[in-house]
Amino acid sequence: MRTYHCFWLLFWAGQPHQTFLTPLSQRTSGFPEKGKVLVLSGNSRQDLRRSKRSWMWNQFFLLEEYTGTDYQYVGKLHSDQDKGDGSLKYILSGDGAGDLFIINENTGDIQATKRLDREEKPVYILRAQAINRRTGRPVEPESEFIIKIHDINDNEPMFTKDVYNASIPEMSDIGTFVVQVTATDADDPTYGNSAKVVYSILQGQPYFSVESETGIIRTALLNMDRENREQYQVVIQAKDMGGQMGGLSGTTTVNITLTDVNDNPPRFPQSTYQFRVPESTPPDSPVGRIKANDADVDENAEIEYSITEGDGYDMFGITTDKDTQEGIISVKKALDFESKSLYILKVEATNIHVDPRFLYLGPFKDSATVRIQVEDVDEPPVFSRPAYIMEVKEDVPINTVIGTVTAQDPDAAKNPVKYSVDRHTDMDRVFNINSGNGSIFTSKPLDRETLLWHNITVIAAEINNPKQSSRVPVFIKVLDVNDNAPEFAMFYETFVCENAKAEQLIQTLSAVDKDDSYSGHQFSFSLAPEAATTSNFTLQDNRDNTAGIFTRRNRYNRHEMSTYFLPVVISDNDYPIQSSTETVTIRVCACDHRGKMLSCNAEALIHPTGLSTGALIAILLCIIILLVTVVLFAALRRQRKKEPLIISKEDIRDNIVSYNDEGGGEEDTQAFDIGTLRNPEAIDDNKFRRDIVPETLFMPQRTATVRDNTDVRDFINQRLKENDIDPTAPPYDSLATYAYEGNGSVAESLSSLESVTTDGDQDYDYLSDWGPRFKKLADMYGAMDSDRDS
Repeated sequence: MRTYHCFWLLFWAGQPHQTFLTPLSQRTSGFPEKGKVLVLSGNSRQDLRRSKRSWMWNQFFLLEEYTGTDYQYVGKLHSDQDKGDGSLKYILSGDGAGDLFIINENTGDIQATKRLDREEKPVYILRAQAINRRTGRPVEPESEFIIKIHDINDNEPMFTKDVYNASIPEMSDIGTFVVQVTATDADDPTYGNSAKVVYSILQGQPYFSVESETGIIRTALLNMDRENREQYQVVIQAKDMGGQMGGLSGTTTVNITLTDVNDNPPRFPQSTYQFRVPESTPPDSPVGRIKANDADVDENAEIEYSITEGDGYDMFGITTDKDTQEGIISVKKALDFESKSLYILKVEATNIHVDPRFLYLGPFKDSATVRIQVEDVDEPPVFSRPAYIMEVKEDVPINTVIGTVTAQDPDAAKNPVKYSVDRHTDMDRVFNINSGNGSIFTSKPLDRETLLWHNITVIAAEINNPKQSSRVPVFIKVLDVNDNAPEFAMFYETFVCENAKAEQLIQTLSAVDKDDSYSGHQFSFSLAPEAATTSNFTLQDNRDNTAGIFTRRNRYNRHEMSTYFLPVVISDNDYPIQSSTETVTIRVCACDHRGKMLSCNAEALIHPTGLSTGALIAILLCIIILLVTVVLFAALRRQRKKEPLIISKEDIRDNIVSYNDEGGGEEDTQAFDIGTLRNPEAIDDNKFRRDIVPETLFMPQRTATVRDNTDVRDFINQRLKENDIDPTAPPYDSLATYAYEGNGSVAESLSSLESVTTDGDQDYDYLSDWGPRFKKLADMYGAMDSDRDS
């Protein structure tokens, strides 16, 4: 006979919370079916259907946020092999087993020990098993069941941001999208309406509205003007339970800013502006500022100013200050009160960035009238020209008038003017001027070859007010006259070979002239009359401003005549004709058969006598080396004088002198004079340091001797002060020894040398009365007395 076993899973419902049991296949997705499922509800029991497994299991539900004092009852596990004799033991494992969920191992009752929160964990998967308590072996296979937490509405909707910021252009149409707000609810969206959120507007009407399901905020009012109101604060509420009564809600704030559009034209606050400007105002100087107001901001308020009409259209200009959006009126040309004293301008202000959507509001520009009054000022004289150019020949006599400058007072008074030359521009006083009529004349001879242009400045000042003056440049060009004779372009010194043949070219000549020729220079060359017939050379004019010197005979003898001086006359063709006589030096030299010079009787033309460059450089180097040697030797001797006579082997900075010999005691006074310490009054002012040679004999400062000095501290302080102010004292640390005891000591002398000279025995018991510091000494001398007595 075949036996079937089954394990019952029982679920109880208790008050006040129910436990719901439904088939797994109907309520839960994602969990596999375990064969056919038995449905149990409450305490009722239906017939069991046998399956391939004797485990019968299901899923059940618990409400979250249980607030009772006892453990929340979950359900009961039961196996058909449980005979009620306690032989079976129920074991629970899985999510929260033993901590969150506990089971009665005898009865199979399951309880929840803590409050459950679906938002933390909505599903718990557990495994149940029945084992034999005696053998510990399972009597049924381990099976799995699920506990689902039923949601309650315990979470209010939460917005993703605490504060939203949005902006839209002003004058937007109704229904313009502003921003979308979003709120989330942590409750279960699949169970009831706990997570169904509905949006509404609490603050911000009638300007804005919100879509209840999407949270999209839109404009609800037409023609919202930024210039009237720029900031809006809207409060949006999100409520769950579909907005029904009893639902939880949350709010958020939306700050909405209206951005500017160009919907306002510029406007001048007044129709007429008046300015006053002195006539002496230089061009490009500002006259005044005007401004058209624009309610818009940023680029929508940018304005461009222009002068559209008026009698001062060409005299004044206007520009825009980009920072202040003001129109700056400035002077374009020089003003003259006597010519015109009043200008009327029409200025227009126009928006640069115009929005075509708002052209219906009217033209985005405005105009105003500007009246500019020119004020009369005392002006300096004005020359008839901005600059004068004059010409004068270089051979004119002194006091010749070369030109005239004219200046007048532009004012109505027409004050007389006097003229003068700025001597900073005519340091040599070559020119002068008539102070009354402005005529310029020469005061010194001129020379074009020395200076071609003279640039002077003439000053015109009012006689009644010399501070009112003006200046004008005068450029004077010196014209050339033929007053310079032509001359050789260079000094000519050539040679002729002794074996030269007749009609042989030995030198080509050229000339220059300092004068200027409009048609070009034309020079003529010829021999001086005294040499034309007697000379051993001939001259041929090439008619191109050059000439050639040729030999007249064959062979020359340097022993008969070593040097020839050939006079050449050079003439120009200008008026008046100028000529000069130049001399060509010709030496007779010995040459080879190719005409190359070998030697001359007189000085060599190519190899001059004297020392070569190398020899001169060698002599100069020797002198420099000798000077450097002398300087180094002198510096070494000077440094040797400054070295101290005694240098410490350890550290030269210390003034501690080490002598490797034994002193002679108090009678040895050669190395150090201790008489000064013994007697402060015996000070030798002329003693100096023995370890260094003094550079300058400074006279030490004498200080008053401290007489009857009974305090060693005062004596040491006095010596320290004297060393501080002594210019011959060393600037580094030194060791000073003071052996002066002082007078009037309470203990008198403690020297053992004096005690030897006494004939009688001394009593040293008084040492015990001097305190613990002298105890050791008292013990020593007291022991000596004891030995002596014994």
